[in-house]
Amino acid sequence: MAAPTTETPKAELPDPQEVAKTYAEVARRASHLISDHVHRQLKKGVSTPADELGIAQAFMDMMAKLLANPYKLAQAQMNLVWDYFSLWQHSMMRVAGLNAAPIAAPEKSDKRFKDEEWEQHFLFDFIKQSYLIAARHIHDTVCCVDGLDEQTQKKVNFYTRQYIDALSPSNFAITNPEVFRETVKSHGQNLLKGLNNLLRDVEEGGGNLRVKMTDTTAFELGKNVATTPGKVVFQTEMMQLVQYTPSTDKVLKKPLLIVPPWINKFYILDLREKNSYIKWCVDQGHTVFVISWVNPDERLAAKSFDAYVKEGVIAALDAIEQQTGEKEVNAAGYCLGGTLLATALAYLAAKRQKRIASATFFTTMTDFTDPGELGVFIDEGQVSSLEKKMFERGYLEGSEMAGTFSMLRANDLIWSFVVNNYLLGKDPFPFDLLYWNSDSTRMPATMHSFYLRNMYMENRLIEPGGIEIDGVPIDLTKIKVPCYFISAIEDHIAPWKSTYMGARRFTAPVRFVLGGSGHIAGIVNPPAANKYGYWVNPGAKLPESAEAWFEGAQQNAGSWWTDWQAWVTGHDAEQVDPRDPAKGKLKALEEAPGSFVKARVDVKAAA
Repeated sequence: MAAPTTETPKAELPDPQEVAKTYAEVARRASHLISDHVHRQLKKGVSTPADELGIAQAFMDMMAKLLANPYKLAQAQMNLVWDYFSLWQHSMMRVAGLNAAPIAAPEKSDKRFKDEEWEQHFLFDFIKQSYLIAARHIHDTVCCVDGLDEQTQKKVNFYTRQYIDALSPSNFAITNPEVFRETVKSHGQNLLKGLNNLLRDVEEGGGNLRVKMTDTTAFELGKNVATTPGKVVFQTEMMQLVQYTPSTDKVLKKPLLIVPPWINKFYILDLREKNSYIKWCVDQGHTVFVISWVNPDERLAAKSFDAYVKEGVIAALDAIEQQTGEKEVNAAGYCLGGTLLATALAYLAAKRQKRIASATFFTTMTDFTDPGELGVFIDEGQVSSLEKKMFERGYLEGSEMAGTFSMLRANDLIWSFVVNNYLLGKDPFPFDLLYWNSDSTRMPATMHSFYLRNMYMENRLIEPGGIEIDGVPIDLTKIKVPCYFISAIEDHIAPWKSTYMGARRFTAPVRFVLGGSGHIAGIVNPPAANKYGYWVNPGAKLPESAEAWFEGAQQNAGSWWTDWQAWVTGHDAEQVDPRDPAKGKLKALEEAPGSFVKARVDVKAAA
């Protein structure tokens, strides 16, 4: 391969003794890992890999249908040949020094090909375009196969994309110009360091590869993340309740209870002072309480969805009433926490208890008709297989769910770190958001099984009486309190059109707002950043379709936070003296953010 056009700086040859020492260490670690892997496999009696996800069966079905239409397959192959012929002509023109429009170009947002050599050097340009052409034709061939059922087609599309992403030339040392330059410059030391990083990640993953996204030693909860002052004022085996210290002379009479998802830790809303939603709410005069869920183990295997409602949300409401004397709160739920909040609201409505004055839902699905790409992982075969694993150990391991979410954005959350850590041989950069993202949580087997089957598979939450909590039928149409839905236009976990479908099923007054960006950045969007913007539709009622709502929506600059604050205070702006969590009726148990949130499952795995 011809060297890149940019000159590579000369580097001193590495010390032979150091190189030999490093090679010996790599060999030792690799040998140890291979021995451990073989021992585990023999102990398990593993002979042939199981197709637990149904991937092989899906592709066998796809191939059978595809081969049944040889004319269409031949046409696809001919189109591929013509595109490659055009690419060859394009490359010859480049070699001759002539300008030529590319046959295939990456999306502007595609960070894999941001290095200028992908465009300036004709050979890397040829490799890039060859890949993009092949990727397009593979996708086009398998994306819409006649006679394939919808679930199988979704599975084929998803795993074909994983295959295409994995084979990107940016993921290989010899075909990535940045890695090529670094290899020449360092005499291959980057690859040796990368191998050491790879072995480290396998060791810390207990024999499984867990790609490190950030330097976890650079952060400490309560020190440089989750730093908003407060106290843990209540605790059960399910959760801790954190109350934050007021920062204003007066506070709103109704406290604010935040219900985070149990699948992630709450401090995504309190990463740093400048982007902390919790700190911002405190500064707006809210008495903020947040539930910090336990990171469960096998001892909580039997905890049900009912327990998360009663021992989580309802217990928190009881504690807040004890602490403040207020019978009603404003409540907000994030993602699955919003689904839980909606269930709790319907539970309270059925019991005719008005304890929540208004409800806010961040990227929350209550109608699971279209769960987006997550639906690829949810069918009878996959859920049954997952249940078998969960009930054997009592919980779903957090890393398994984290891996699923990473696959939804594989180029950003998997392959970019493979290139940085293993090919360039660099240590991951300290980044608080990725620190939070890697801080995964477990889920009790009983609860998670109930959630997958009753929400995702059977979509029973939208049916009046479709599910019961402690014997009480749940009917979302009985919820009468004002509701605020904020979704994100690029959300790949809770697609905004699905959240909109759920919002329409509420008979209560609903304000639906659509923020820019995705599942995290669309929510954690402080006003000071002045980014993304948001859409609102001034109509009194929500139109039947999300598309109709968007057509009539108006875009606003800045953050939805200010819109929400005007909405929530518009219902009740009565103020009282500030409430110090250290002086309340409940005993302060420990400093915020509390001990529950500090329990990391990856630390145990690395031990």
